[in-house]
Formats: sequence, C-alpha cells, structure tokens
Amino acid sequence: MNIRKRIFLVVESNLEITHWKNDKLSTIYDAVMLSAIFMGLLPLMFLKSAPWLVAFDIISCVCFIIDYLLRLITADFKLGKRFGKWAFFIYPFTFMAIIDLLSILPTVSALNQTFKVFRVPRLFKIIRVVKAFRYYEPLYVVCRVLKRERQILLTVLVFAMFYIFVIALIMFNVEAETVINGKPVFANFFEALYWSTCTLTTIGYGDFCPTSTLGRLICMLSALVGLAIIALPSGAITSAYMDEIRKKRNK
Repeated sequence: MNIRKRIFLVVESNLEITHWKNDKLSTIYDAVMLSAIFMGLLPLMFLKSAPWLVAFDIISCVCFIIDYLLRLITADFKLGKRFGKWAFFIYPFTFMAIIDLLSILPTVSALNQTFKVFRVPRLFKIIRVVKAFRYYEPLYVVCRVLKRERQILLTVLVFAMFYIFVIALIMFNVEAETVINGKPVFANFFEALYWSTCTLTTIGYGDFCPTSTLGRLICMLSALVGLAIIALPSGAITSAYMDEIRKKRNK
C-alpha cells in the first residue's frame, strides 16, 4: 500500500469506509478533527475576543488546512479512477470541499489584511458545524436517513409551506379590520406568515394572536393540522434510522 492510499484511508472517516472501521489511526484522526471543529466554534460562544480564543481559532484553522490538503492530494482515490488526474481539479468544487474551504476563510480573513476584502463575517464560522457530519457517527447516520427519506421529507415540506401560505392569507384577510391599541393585528403579510409558521409548529410565541371569533377558530384548526403535519415524517424517519443501525450492527 502506497503512502497516499494510506493517507486516504486515515483521512476518510471510518463511517464512510466500513471495511476500514477498526483502524485506530483513522479513529484518532476523527477525534482530532472533531476537537478542532469544537475549538473553531468556541469564539462564537463569547461576545468579546480573548487571546486563548484566538489561539483556539488558529489551531482549528491549521487542522482544517491540513485536512483540506490531505483530501486534495488523495482526491483521485475519493472520486475514483474514472476521473484520473482531473480528480485533483474537480474535487475543490465538490460540496464538502467547498464547506472545508469556507471553514478556513473566516480565520484567514481575520489574520491577513489581504483577505479582509472578502469581509467574511464572524457568524460565517457556524458553517464549521457541517464538518461534524463527516466525523461523528450519530450525525452521519441522521444524514444518511435524511438522504434516504428525502422524497417523503420534501413532500411534507412542500405541503407545510403551502398550508402556511394559505392559512396566513386567510388570517391576514380575516383580521384585516381588527385593531388592538390603535394597531392592526397584522401590519403586513409577512407578520401573518410568521404567525402561521409559529402556529403550525405549535410554538406560539404570543406576539401575534387573532382576536375575532372566526380568527380564533382558524387558529384552532391550524394548530390541530400542524400537529398532524409535523408528525407525518416521524414514523418514516424513525424506521429508516433503525434500519441504518441494524445494517451497521450486521456488518
């Protein structure tokens, strides 16, 4: 086995290469990268910066850069022989490679004046959370489940969005003449959409609420239907998750 092949097997998650799942070096690598992701997110948990937060951010960025380079030099193993040498040019444009690059940019832009022209916001570091799906097994399994059941989830999402829009449209017009303390219940259609979304998900913040009898009846109906819509994909996702767990145990 040549060194690049060995690097590929170490860098690629144990979760993705099931026949290599007992490799201790790969397990250690995954643990290091998860730690780097956590360190990279720490600065977002504080309003003010501190030297140790900057140090953690730099350390995590260095880990991300090394990881990116290792994946780049082994891209032909990742993408397969059909791409040949073109794999090294194609890989940077794959989804996870773009995520890896975007995870590096916030720290680089903060340290280098040249990169500050990109104006990469501090909040942009949150994208580093996506990297955890590659190394943490429960997240990886959930990702596979969502991909497997994407048709059902997409159908439910479209239905939920349509229902939210219809209920918001109805409520916006039902409460159009209602005024509370000199202000209408919904000043614009966006507020009605916001209320409809909160009601559908049974959150109910209470910042907007209908006052007319018809409006309250519609609110009750929306809440009941919302429970049903939210529950629709639960069975499919739970079943698919258990199937993934069984497959892993049987390997």
